[in-house]
Amino acid sequence: QVQLVESGGGSVQAGGSLRLSCAASGRTIGRDVMGWFRQAPGKEREFVAAISGSGNSIAYDDSVKGRFTISRDNAKNAVDLQMNSLKPEDTAVYYCAARLRPFVRVTKDEYDIWGQGTQVTVSS
Repeated sequence: QVQLVESGGGSVQAGGSLRLSCAASGRTIGRDVMGWFRQAPGKEREFVAAISGSGNSIAYDDSVKGRFTISRDNAKNAVDLQMNSLKPEDTAVYYCAARLRPFVRVTKDEYDIWGQGTQVTVSS
């Protein structure tokens, strides 16, 4: 069973950048679809971005398009989320997730394994 551990969260001012990393252990994630989700206090967990095993298929939520970039390094067994031009509304706990089936999906129920999350706080 794969374990996912997120890192890179923190506090930043609006307009700043953060890079989140998700390190996988237990087995390779080279064939898994990997996603990033986020959950703000009192809100549902929502989709942010996802990438196929090959990296050829990528999806973003409209709210982060042009600002966030998902990437993966299968040699390192890791997935990153580069977040630029951060806004206060990006404040949330960010979760890495693995989907053990093919094809990129944007709903949380389609993902099978989750990390513990990392807090991102953006101040105005």
